[in-house]
Amino acid sequence: MNFGFTEEQELLRAEVRKFLDQNAPLEVVRKQVETPEGFDRNLWNRMGELGWLGLSIAETHGGVGLDFVTLVVLLEETGRSLFPSPLLSTVVSARAIELAGSPEQQARFLPGLADGSKVGTLALLEEGDSFDPRDLALVGKADGDDWILDGRKRVVCDAANADLFVVAFRTGAAPDALSLAVLEKGASGLSVDDWPVMDRTKRLGGLRLEGVRVPADSLLGAAGSAAGVIGSLVDLGATGVAAEAVGSAEAALQITTDFARDREQFDSKIGRFQGVKHPLAEMYVDIESFKSLVYYAAWCIDQGAEDASRAASRAKAYAAEAFARVGIDGVQLHGGVGFTDEYDIQLFLKRSKWVRPAFGDADYHYDRLAALGGL
Repeated sequence: MNFGFTEEQELLRAEVRKFLDQNAPLEVVRKQVETPEGFDRNLWNRMGELGWLGLSIAETHGGVGLDFVTLVVLLEETGRSLFPSPLLSTVVSARAIELAGSPEQQARFLPGLADGSKVGTLALLEEGDSFDPRDLALVGKADGDDWILDGRKRVVCDAANADLFVVAFRTGAAPDALSLAVLEKGASGLSVDDWPVMDRTKRLGGLRLEGVRVPADSLLGAAGSAAGVIGSLVDLGATGVAAEAVGSAEAALQITTDFARDREQFDSKIGRFQGVKHPLAEMYVDIESFKSLVYYAAWCIDQGAEDASRAASRAKAYAAEAFARVGIDGVQLHGGVGFTDEYDIQLFLKRSKWVRPAFGDADYHYDRLAALGGL
């Protein structure tokens, strides 16, 4: 069995890498994140024209119809450049609509997400930090065929730039009586907070829901039927975050290795010292290890494998811990200058701080693995 990427997938990687090298090197990324939107809308539209935003969306809805493993190639390369965009948020929201939406809802929402004219995101977390669907507390109040939402959603990726919000809420007393609905920007009673963040390449915010009406045609699937879908979205999001972390961690390792080859101390390149070589080797081993877990998790998601949730949690838990170590060691191996804004390595340390909690930190996913294993 061939576990490598196909020729077409490697060609996609080369094209994405060329596009990002030309249009979004780190010096450009630094400027993009200081704009109000935090990303380049023109580049976003070009990615839509190239079909990358709809890579895993069905062709009938304007996408390319490829698998998640192919999307991992794109996510790795955007992570390598710390490319600021709502790509992963849009991918997860599109998958929610594909999994739970009716054909009419798919036709209504997916084409805009595929071509980049719309930005989507998932609004799941509330006061706590648990991604377990059973911990959701927001309760929808029935009003005829509609539902009324009053509450808050927190840590919503790309909230300020989103046009569509896939919101999770309760529609019954049972632990699994959960629903998903699509709310559009500007809906009555819906307001968005844009939060200050450490990693400016990853925008976060919150939603305020004050008497927001969810029409029946915006509810994804039957009321109370979304618990399994939410679990699948956590798998997808966690694996997508880990895929971006692969590219980011590899870039951090490359930057640090290049610095060690050039930096002289005591009339010698510091890369010759064991105290530098050994941490670099450990960084490499960690990256290769969680990279393999990411690829397996992506394959499981594509195959609908029984092991998909366990594979996603293994990949995310390892990535969250390993990338944090890579970021810290990369800065330390630069010495005192590593913390300064002039050097790029600090940008990757900041990204590792975003990766750690996104779609569940290591502790959450280890607990999830134990529960899935029957412990």
